[in-house]
Amino acid sequence: MIVYGSKISYFTGKLESYLRYKEIPYEFRALGLRHYAWVVPRALGATQLPSVKLGDGRWMSDTTPMIAWLERAQPEPAVFPADPVQRFLALLIEDYADEWLWRPAMHYRWSYRADRGLAGTRLAEELVRAPMPLALRRAYVSHRQTRLFVSGDGIDRRSRLHAEAVVVGLLDRLQALFEERPFLFGERPTIADLGLMGPLWRHFAHDPTPARLMQERAPAVFEWVARMWNARGGRIGQRPLVQGIPAGLTPLLEEIGATHLPALAANALAHGAGLRAHELAVQGFTYPGVPTSPYRVWCLEQLRARFGELPPQEAARVRVLLEEHGCWEPMWRVRSLASGHDPRGEAPFCRVTRMVRD
Repeated sequence: MIVYGSKISYFTGKLESYLRYKEIPYEFRALGLRHYAWVVPRALGATQLPSVKLGDGRWMSDTTPMIAWLERAQPEPAVFPADPVQRFLALLIEDYADEWLWRPAMHYRWSYRADRGLAGTRLAEELVRAPMPLALRRAYVSHRQTRLFVSGDGIDRRSRLHAEAVVVGLLDRLQALFEERPFLFGERPTIADLGLMGPLWRHFAHDPTPARLMQERAPAVFEWVARMWNARGGRIGQRPLVQGIPAGLTPLLEEIGATHLPALAANALAHGAGLRAHELAVQGFTYPGVPTSPYRVWCLEQLRARFGELPPQEAARVRVLLEEHGCWEPMWRVRSLASGHDPRGEAPFCRVTRMVRD
């Protein structure tokens, strides 16, 4: 297995955390310009980080279905909780980490000079191996990333205040939780922990500005990041998860109900109306010109599908919990969904749906 990505990439870090924990052999390769512009698009339709080439020549992308596929091939130690209620909540947290925390993570990386300089240099060295000075490559990368993922994703002077408050609130919630137990659901990692490794490992723990914030405000979270990167299933084995709904998890659910699920609903409404971009109003702030994403419609489809797979008794318990914490209504706010992504159910081997138009 060859993982083409970047050592500062959000989702490359998530997948590597999983592969390291499961002790699945892989070779990491920096995704150079040739693979970015030619090899991977030919295989998958477009390029995402990471893109994975298997030993049999097949290519796959998208960490969520990749992990699900790998779990079927090597189920132990399991990262999906056996309890159906816990499993659904863990998948919901993973989706929140993947899709909602992406925006503040990119803001911190590309809006602050020190962070932008560090990340721009790393990406220029890894991905843009063109015959031009490093300073020019760094300037190109920094401009592109800022255009696409900061100003092009609804971050302005006002909304950046909210994006940063999101991170502070998350760190406070997780600090309280990780003071009590080593992982979100107990004594071993689950898919929820792996989802949070995307933003928290390669962005918030490494980029100078959020790393300083994490170290000073949430040292237990900083410790958890290192613990996750060092976790190995062979050592941890089947250590127990807590019973029922883990203490300290409900504040995180309330945040998901107030931010992530309304954002998915707004995106789905815009997609249904054929809008290329939309305004996202959340918690009294407005993110202007947010690109409308078919992929995020698919994410909402997948959350609903996972709920539909619950046995009746567990489905009733999950519904009560989601209603109590403001998650149920936004999850079902848009009645009809038609993302068009992965119509044959082939993920992670399906064609890539790009998040942005570049």
